[in-house]
Amino acid sequence: MHPIVELAKKTVETFIKEGRTIKPPETLSPEMAEKAGVFVSLKKHGQLRGCIGTFMPTCENVALETIRNAISAATQDYRFHPVEKDELGELVYSVDVLSPPEKVKDISELDPKRYGVIVVRGHRKGLLLPDLEGVDTVEEQLRITRMKAGILPDEVVDIYRFKVKRYK
Repeated sequence: MHPIVELAKKTVETFIKEGRTIKPPETLSPEMAEKAGVFVSLKKHGQLRGCIGTFMPTCENVALETIRNAISAATQDYRFHPVEKDELGELVYSVDVLSPPEKVKDISELDPKRYGVIVVRGHRKGLLLPDLEGVDTVEEQLRITRMKAGILPDEVVDIYRFKVKRYK
């Protein structure tokens, strides 16, 4: 297990069992020391159990961003009830570290396996990570992302793409 994923797992387990937030390691690996947006995903029996993240960094490094988003994924994803102690042994973690988003001029620049996508219309924003099971076309990726943001199919949007380093 990659150290970033170990950090997410230890964060969730400590928060759920003891109600406290851990501190990052004293010595950070280069990837934990950089500043980037981070998504933490939890799965249980192959099904999504929580996924929360930031597409732009809100903390001083990836380690702190991971800790913050791991707790949120376990306790604040509105699609799921908070993780309970008896589930901890069944969770599988992944952490995506995002590249800065770049504006797309044409959807031909998108690839749902290679790039995540952000759609923006005013204050409404939707984000979908890349390389998700069942999302094989740009059209499907954009449809889901618009739906997440509450943006109708005929509304004009700004589209951004980003890459991730996915750690499991």
